[in-house]
Amino acid sequence: MANFILRTAEPKDVCDILRLIKELAKFEEMEEQVILTEKELLEDGFGDHPFYHCLVAEVPSDQRTSEGYTVIAFAMYYFTYDPWIGKLLYLEDFYVMEQFRGFGIGSQILKVLSETAVRTRCSSMHFIVAENNKKSIEFYKRRGAADLSYEEGWRLFAIDKERLMKMSAK
Repeated sequence: MANFILRTAEPKDVCDILRLIKELAKFEEMEEQVILTEKELLEDGFGDHPFYHCLVAEVPSDQRTSEGYTVIAFAMYYFTYDPWIGKLLYLEDFYVMEQFRGFGIGSQILKVLSETAVRTRCSSMHFIVAENNKKSIEFYKRRGAADLSYEEGWRLFAIDKERLMKMSAK
């Protein structure tokens, strides 16, 4: 059983947050797509107007990983607005290191995020899960999440930076 504390991320955590983002990307076989830097994470999450919020799970030093890490999970989220239902908590990324899964860390993170959404009067919490991540899909479904891609037929689109620059120059 892993003892852990769940806390709001601090500026000192950006190197661990980036490490966990890269681990998640590797798990999803998208490692090469992570271009974010510690500097950007620091500026974007800990300035006067943060673009994201983050929780980290930390274990005591006697339970650290073989690499010496004590920050073993994170959840990055932000608030957005849906013109049909109002405020939303958007869970951008959520990851628990493999050796620490099954100890209730993910469930506790989701509980704290749910409490945050309720406290801030959000109508819903939204997130995306990779199609091939069956364990995560089941994790969320067991907690009552609805798969909107099947139920409502929504598709996710993105316009990359190059095309944004091209459109903004017109």
